[in-house]
Amino acid sequence: MGQFAVIGLGRFGAAASIELMKLGHSVLGVDTDSKAVNRHVDELTHAVIADVTDKQALEELGLDNYDVVLVAIGSDLQASLLCVVHLKGLGVKNIWVKATSHAQHLILSKIGVARIVHPEEEMGIRVAQLLSYPMVNDYISIGNGEFIVEIDIGEQLNGASVGSFVASSPSALHVLLIKRKAEVIVHPDDSFVLNAKDIMVLLGHLNTLKAIAPKLT
Repeated sequence: MGQFAVIGLGRFGAAASIELMKLGHSVLGVDTDSKAVNRHVDELTHAVIADVTDKQALEELGLDNYDVVLVAIGSDLQASLLCVVHLKGLGVKNIWVKATSHAQHLILSKIGVARIVHPEEEMGIRVAQLLSYPMVNDYISIGNGEFIVEIDIGEQLNGASVGSFVASSPSALHVLLIKRKAEVIVHPDDSFVLNAKDIMVLLGHLNTLKAIAPKLT
């Protein structure tokens, strides 16, 4: 179980905090707004009201003991940057920050934080990609252009074997698993026959996945 602190309990910060709790982690939520804190006090491990632009207030929270501190302050650029500078001064090593503009991103990159998050931009890209490939339920980038994708098997592949499907791809494509109702088949062999409404999880390069997309629609 990890220990996380989330500074800023707006929509983004609250959503991240609650999801971390669901994943079994301990979460400290911090906000200057008492209403925001009271709204989530029963959902988080701890929730406190604090002026996050005050270095002493941050020091009293012991944030250097947390695995990650996520600064999720929304539109107040000055408060966000001041908070980050204080966290750096307190020796907090792993700081993630929500950025709302490229100017803020540039400043944060100069300060040196572990990761800069652009939630609206990243979600917009993700939605566009899913709209472009509606057969894809979800995907994860694992770097170097490789993706793990979850797709629905439609009528066009009903009765096809895994081997014939893989053979139709222009380069390496790996079928990691098939989910059929409550059954999960891990690394199905080439003779496994696909049924419509199966869910298939694939690993492959983006160019390969794009090439096979027409066979899935």
